[in-house]
Order: sequence, then C-alpha cells, then structure tokens
Amino acid sequence: MQYPLISDYVAAIRGAKENLDKLAYLEPVLDNHGEPYRCNGDFAVVFKMKDPKTGRNYALKCFTEEQEGRSEAYRQIAEELEFVDSTYITAVKYLEQELSVNDEAFPVLLMDWVNGETLGTSVAGHKTDSHAMAMLCYRFCKMAGWLRSQSFAHGDIKPDNIMVRLDGTLTLVDYDGMYVAAMKGRKSPTIGTKDFAHPLRTVDDFDETIDDFALAIIALSLKAISLDPSLYTTYGASDRLLFAASDFLDLNKSKVLSALQGLLANEELKTLLSMFLMASAKKNLSMCSFRLFGLEEPHCEVPKEVEVLSTEVTEEEIKNGIEDEFGVTYSKDGKKLLKATEGLCDHYMIKEGTKVICNAAFSECEYLTSINIPDSVTSIGYAAFYECDSLTSINIPDSVIKMEGNPFYGWKGSLNIESKSFIYENNVLFNADKTIIIAYRADDKSYNVPDTVTSIGNSAFPMCDSLTSINIPDSVITMEGNPFAGWHGSLSIESKSFIYENKVLFNADKTIIIAYRADDELYNIPNTVTNIGNSAFSWCKSLTSINIPDSVTSIGESAFDGCESLTCINIPDSVTRIGNLAFYWCESLTSINIPDSVTSIGESAFKGCSSLSSINIPDSVTSIGNSAFFWCESLTSINIPDSVTSIGDSAFNGCSSLSSINIPDSVTSIGDWVFIRCGLTCINIPDSVTSIGNSAFSWCKSLTSINIPDSVTSIGESAFDGCESLTCINIPDSVTRIGNLAFYWCESLTSINIPDSVTSIGESAFKGCSSLSSINIPDSVTSIGNSAFFWCESLTSINIPDSVTSIGDRAFQFCCSLTSINIPDSVTSIGNVAFYKCSSLANINIPDSVTSIGESAFDGCESLTCINIPDSVTSIGEAAFNRCKSLTCINIPDSVTSIGVYAFAGCI
Repeated sequence: MQYPLISDYVAAIRGAKENLDKLAYLEPVLDNHGEPYRCNGDFAVVFKMKDPKTGRNYALKCFTEEQEGRSEAYRQIAEELEFVDSTYITAVKYLEQELSVNDEAFPVLLMDWVNGETLGTSVAGHKTDSHAMAMLCYRFCKMAGWLRSQSFAHGDIKPDNIMVRLDGTLTLVDYDGMYVAAMKGRKSPTIGTKDFAHPLRTVDDFDETIDDFALAIIALSLKAISLDPSLYTTYGASDRLLFAASDFLDLNKSKVLSALQGLLANEELKTLLSMFLMASAKKNLSMCSFRLFGLEEPHCEVPKEVEVLSTEVTEEEIKNGIEDEFGVTYSKDGKKLLKATEGLCDHYMIKEGTKVICNAAFSECEYLTSINIPDSVTSIGYAAFYECDSLTSINIPDSVIKMEGNPFYGWKGSLNIESKSFIYENNVLFNADKTIIIAYRADDKSYNVPDTVTSIGNSAFPMCDSLTSINIPDSVITMEGNPFAGWHGSLSIESKSFIYENKVLFNADKTIIIAYRADDELYNIPNTVTNIGNSAFSWCKSLTSINIPDSVTSIGESAFDGCESLTCINIPDSVTRIGNLAFYWCESLTSINIPDSVTSIGESAFKGCSSLSSINIPDSVTSIGNSAFFWCESLTSINIPDSVTSIGDSAFNGCSSLSSINIPDSVTSIGDWVFIRCGLTCINIPDSVTSIGNSAFSWCKSLTSINIPDSVTSIGESAFDGCESLTCINIPDSVTRIGNLAFYWCESLTSINIPDSVTSIGESAFKGCSSLSSINIPDSVTSIGNSAFFWCESLTSINIPDSVTSIGDRAFQFCCSLTSINIPDSVTSIGNVAFYKCSSLANINIPDSVTSIGESAFDGCESLTCINIPDSVTSIGEAAFNRCKSLTCINIPDSVTSIGVYAFAGCI
C-alpha cells in the first residue's frame, strides 16, 4: 500500500468531519497558525483531536509507511491493555480504513492525548535541579519496577517514548513494538533504538524481557545526573541521556562508565549500576527482582533563591523573545513568560526556571483547560488569565511573592493559594498583612472593606455580578487603576483620599479619573484631569461619546475597553501614548483622530473595533503594536507615516475591507500574520523591508499583484497562501529560499520568475497553482520539496537544472498538462508519486545518475509511450509505472534488483 505524505494527511484532517468514518465526531485542535496541531515521527504523524461534547482530547496516529502485521498486532495489544489500570499506559484503538485521503481509506490508531513533555525534554530543562532530577529518577524507577512485573513489554523504551505529565507522573507512548503474551514465538517488529538497545538484540528477541536493558540504562543515567549534573553537560543529549551505542560495544572503554566510579558512595547508584552490568551481560534482568528498582522517595531541603522582576512587557523583550513549540513567547533569558498565543489549548506546563508571568500573558486563551505553574515563578502580572473561560482551576505555588494588580481579572475558576505571601479567606485575596485587596472573588451581595486595608488593587472587584454594594473605609489611601472595572453596584467612599461625585471616582485633587461609574451617554472630563487611569471607563456600555480636555497627557491600558456604544472620540494634542487595549472591542466606534503628539499605539489598542472605517496615524507614531487593528473589518484604508519602523504581528489581521495600504520606507520587516484575510487588491513593499513573515498575506483573496523589492531576503512559510486572485509576482535576486506553502493555492498565478539566488523550493510551495503554465528554475536550486508543484494542472513544461539532486515526493503530482520534462544528471532519486497522473507526459529521460524510482512515481502517466531505465537504477518502486496504458516499450537493465508489486500493472 502506498501511504500518504504528511501534507496529504494534514489536508484530510482539516476536513475531519467528512474524511473520518467512525471517528467523525472528533475535530482537529488547531495550532496558532490555524493548522491542525501535529507531531511528526519516523513512520507516522500524530494529530491532536478533540471530542467537542466531552472536551476530551485524543491522539490520532496516521501511518506513513507499511508495517507487516500491524492490524493484528494492535488488535492483540488493545485486548491486553483493555484491563490494565495504570497511568503508565494509555488505551489504544486501531481502526482499519478509517481516514479517507485522496479518495482512499487508510488505518489510524486512536489513543488518549497525554499532556506534558518527553522525558528527554524534562531532563534537559531540569538537569541542574538535583531535587527535580532525583524525583524524576524515583518516578521512573517506580514505573520500571511495575513494567518488569507485567506479562507484556513496550519494545522501544527511550526518552522520546516516555511522557512526563503535568503532575510529574510518567506515561509510556508509541506501542508499535509492543510484546504481549499472544505474540509469543513471533519476530519483533523492532530491535529498539540503538542508544537504548542491547548491541546483540535481534528480531528473535521478543518476550516480556526486551525492555530490561533500556530500563536499566535510563535508571542509571537519571540517578547519575541527579548526583552530578555536569555529567549531562559533558556526555549527555536529550535523545540519549548519558550513554551512546558505542559505549555498549566495549564497556571497558566507556568514558561515561569511568566517570560513574566517583559516585559509587551512593548505594542506590551502586545498585542501579549492578543491574545495568547484569543486563549488559545477560541481555535481560530475569535473574533480578523488579523490587531492586525501588528507590527511596527524595525530599527537598534546599532553600530556593528569590528573584522579583517587573511584570511589564517591553517592545525590546518581545523583539528578542523566544517562542516555544506551543506559540508561547518567553524572554531571551527564559525568566519571563511574555505572551501566549490565543490559540493555546488544553493543558500547558510553564517552563521550569520562569520567574515572571507577565501582564495579560494568557489573556483570551479561551481553550486553555489547565496550567502548571512551577516553583520558580515569583511574580504574576495583571489580568494574566483574562477570559481563560475553559480554565477551571489555578494553583499558586509557595514561590510566588508578588501579584501585580489582579491577575485573575476576568477569570472565575477555582483558586488555590499555597504561597505564604498572601491570605485567601472567604474568596477574597489579600497580601500577607491584609493591607491590600488584590482580588474579590466572593458571591456576597455586600462587602465592607476591612479597616486593615490601605490599598485596593487594579480591578480588585471585577464584574462581581452578585455584589450590590461596597463600603470603602477611611483607612484606604491608594487605589491602583480601577478596582471596580465592570462592576456597577452602589459604592460608599469614607476615605478622604478620594472624591466621589456623580458616580465618578477621582483622586483627592481630581487629577486622575479612577473609575467612571455613571450611566450617562455623554461625559465631559474636567479640565483638572491629567491622567485617565487603567480601565477607568472599562465596560461603560451606555457611554456614546466623551470629551477629553487638553489637560490629559496619558490614556491608560484598557481605558475604554468594552465601551460598545462609544461612536466617536477626540484625543487631544497633549496625549503621547495610547495604551494596550485602550479601545478594545469598542464595536460602535466609527472614527477617531490621533494627534501628532502620540508616539506609540499599544497592542490590541483598537482590536475588535468592527465599525471603525478610517483612521489617521500621525507622523509622530514610531510603532504599531501587535494586533493593534485586529478584526477592524470596516477599515477600508489606512496611511502609515514614514515615522513607523515596525508593524507588529497580526496588526491588520482580519481587516477584510482594507483594500489598500501604504507601507513607508521606514518599515524594515513585515511580521507574521500582519495582513492575513485582508481585502487588499495590490500592495507595494518598500526597499527598506528585508523579510516577509509567515502567513503575512495569507488568504488575501482579492490581492492581484505585489511588488517585492530587492531588499527582501526571505519569504516566510504560507506568505501568500490562498491569495487566489494573485496573477503574477516578481521574486528579487536577494531571496535565497521560498518557504513551505509560500504560494499554496494561488490558483490565478500564471507565471513566476525564480532568481538565481534561490537555493531551495519548500514543500507545497506552489501546490494548487492551477493556472501556473510556466516556471523557470535557476541553476542555484538544489532541492525541489515534496508536493512543490502538486496540482499545477496548467504547467506544460519545466526545466530542472543540473544543480538539483532530489525531486521530492508528489513534486509534480496531478500536473496533467505537463508534456515533457528534462531530469538532469545530478538527480539521484525520483520520489514517491513524483509524476503521479501526469496524464499528458509523453516522454521523459531518466539520467544515469538516478539509482531509485519511487513508488507510484509515474502511476497514471497514460500518454507515456517509451522509457529507458539506465544501468544505475537498482530499484523500481511499487506501482512505479502503473496505468501507463500507452507504454509500448521499456528497458529494464540488469542492475535492477527489486521491482515492486504492480510496477507495470495496467500497461496494456
């Protein structure tokens, strides 16, 4: 059977409802790029799926290669594991002909999704933490002892096949090589991974002892690292821990084993070393009791170092930040968690060593269901978990000593506080001496603030629907931001440190608006006010217009957040900055004037302003923050002044009515997803731009032309994906690589010039460019990626230069108008399905350099009449020339040692 490519599986999973059979109720979980979340392996790809009714997540494994007896093996494995009640194992279900891919049904394996990280990743992240490593070794040895007492074996124990869950427990994954009692007498489908397999292991070794050597070597390695972390630095790697396969060939020459001699004073290490030597000598531990893996549970007595950093996020930190595999951005030094993508879902484990969870770090992660905060965290920022609606509970460890404002603003789940730096009583969170109210989370109808309180934090009483009245005593002298954002009950102020008149709360001298709580549609801010505080007018749903006087110099973060009836606003020349989320989701706001005094527009400043049709950005502005105009779907045009040097990620994402935009010469980079799904028809990129980010113009369906200047050196993945109206594009000499899916499904693109500077054409780069009739590939290109010209049905001819050494799988599949092609002498292999159903291809020359012709390489080339296979070819894959019904002559040289089944089937 010819199995699909990973790109084919991705396309099928996008339409899971139509392509799955018994599992059609599952839907794919999407990553932060909107694509099905997946993990690639050696012979399979695993997709994360979700049952929307139960919220439960599953792993759907799709195979990319055939394995003899797989179906029967997994039936027996499923029967064996059905009654195994242990967190070390997850249930499996093998389904034949379950997933339809390109109109053909393929098998899948369904498993529970295991949230966490691999053992290798965990070791790499905790190697210097002796207690964490000792606990990891203890838990692994408990699992090893349990596994050795079972009648089955995993078959391929290695760090990548062991998951460390959020709670620290371990689970084995990937059961392709598993042995169960029903398989006795068979050959093993694997001999394990070389760095964890006995050097004499063969396929004849297939019983319940095949894991013994790997268990011994991993247990010994973990214990050694816990005692001496420098061993990992000297000898280690995440995929093999300490020992390599070369060590097993001659233990007398093993430098790692020599290094362990200095640790023999530790009795547990001495025991584990003895077991390893026994397993090395005998290939198994049948002579040893599984109870020898029983270690004493370690206890931590080492005091933790405390470090308190700011919860604010700077532009410099974002610019230099590092994004993990889940789309969560950390500071360069790893100490601050800056921002999680809104698409983050299910469980997330914050990296060990993180000190700060920054302001709004997980805001709007509506699919996040649980989170693990490590003991390294000392500070949590304001609104860190805002609108994490699926997050049911949060545990705050003892290490946290600082909270900025109310981290739980907009979140109503269960809160557990372990930290002694806070008091949490009757669902109200205070600091340690009860002088500050951080968060009121109770359901009472009225609340009297205790006399001990001197300060009330920002958004301390957010959207308390049950609370009808609050009394503020005279002891309170400060309020951070607006403690009452989104709450409209009765407020009684006894403190002389504030003025409360006409339901508007000011500081004592009326220079700061703390909270606007009136129901008026129009409000004139007094001339005494210089500062509109954070969240001051947040969720004032009745407010339609407001007058801001010249006295105001700053508009705080979320100042008018959720003012859904606000239609217009005038910002005076005195204001220098528009804060993050300042006008977030002001969905009735049609226009706004930004004065010349403003220098920066914060992140998500106008996000969701769906009625905003025009805006003028003055010359004073130097930066436009991430998501600044996200989903401003009525915005038709915008002028970006020469002063702007950076446009943040997703700045104009979803601006579907935006038909034109001027990018000035001052801009040096176009970030990721900046213009995705915009209504742009054409765009001019200035010479100052050096990079076009991933999905920068993805699904700009009206974009017909674009000019890319010579300054651009890289075109990101999916940069023009889905630009179905784009007819032509010029790629300058400066570009060295065309990324994966760069022009995916640009179905109106008729021609393209690839310059000599380009060295590689990524996977699916021109996939689905159905109107592309000609293309010139320069001599600089060395590789043509998988599916590069898949479904380019108008492509009639193509010249492949001598520089190309490989033609990827499905490279020209369904190029039904392709009549001829020249394969140069440099090519050594023709990939699987490379010219599948190129029905017009009449002749092709295979040079002497080619050694293999892949499976279904020319399957369905019904116009191919004659072909000469050179002496260099040693193998012809399955169905290589299947259905070449016009093929009248073919020469098969003596060099060919294998011809796959159906290689010439249908050649009538």
